[in-house]
Amino acid sequence: MRFGEKRDHRGSEVEILEIDSSFAGTRLKSCTREVSWRNTMNYAAALNDDNGFYLDDEGQNQLVAHPMYCAAVTWPVVEKIWEFIEADDFPMEILATQVHYSEHIEFFRLVSPGDRLEVRGKIAAILPHRAGTHVVIRFDVTDDKHQPVFTEHIGSIMRGVHCIGGGKGEERLPRIPDKTVSHSPVWESRIFIDRLLPFVYDGCSGIVFPIHTSKKFARQVGLPDIILQGTASLGLAIRELVNRESDGNPTGIRTLYGRFSGRVPPGTEIKVMLVKKECLEGITDLYFCVMNAADEPVIKDGFARFSQNS
Repeated sequence: MRFGEKRDHRGSEVEILEIDSSFAGTRLKSCTREVSWRNTMNYAAALNDDNGFYLDDEGQNQLVAHPMYCAAVTWPVVEKIWEFIEADDFPMEILATQVHYSEHIEFFRLVSPGDRLEVRGKIAAILPHRAGTHVVIRFDVTDDKHQPVFTEHIGSIMRGVHCIGGGKGEERLPRIPDKTVSHSPVWESRIFIDRLLPFVYDGCSGIVFPIHTSKKFARQVGLPDIILQGTASLGLAIRELVNRESDGNPTGIRTLYGRFSGRVPPGTEIKVMLVKKECLEGITDLYFCVMNAADEPVIKDGFARFSQNS
């Protein structure tokens, strides 16, 4: 933190928040997560997803978690990230400025009830951004046999935070295939967001942040009302993709990406749109977006890859 580089309208010196890109590569303390059938079923129920792969424990298929349940696995670290960063000189004050910007998950298999998972993380990249600094956390999650389950990259924008050192780590971030989008979507699905959904998702996922459930808090940060969790919007989009494009079978998902770009007020409608589909050699690539009731994008550049041989 520095003083004197900028002045407010009265000419007084103001503090400048900053982070050095050399912190890219910093490790996080690991943690262990045990997954029960109640955890995974509740998560699916929060998204009103009655897929038998998630809920039917008498079915012929092994129970698995909804793909976006990965966010619930790593949330205890994200929620208290300052307790996990292994760098005494990391500028913890910048964490108050962060906004969830993107989500990328590579799946080796879906999480299953009974899993005992080890979550290991690091700061993968620190990059300049027009709104501040783009910080990406990478989580590598393995099971009790040390086999990979998923790798998650969570992008956050540290608003108004200056990036020192020009940025570091961008070359190690996952890439999403470029797309050329047609003017008309392949299909679209409209979903009403009940006023209670943010509360149900909060309780069933364990992903807790007051901007989604406290109107008082939302107003304090300049919003007129609470907003739906971004991971819930992405989870609803995946529900539609699995049911429409994968015959209701989620186990073939290999990659998921979305960039959060807008807000969803409860009591309104969202629109999930498949904008392009490509099938090649046993792989299906799906490009999608999510729009709110004002026809503003809330998830941009959505991408999901499914293996057809799962």
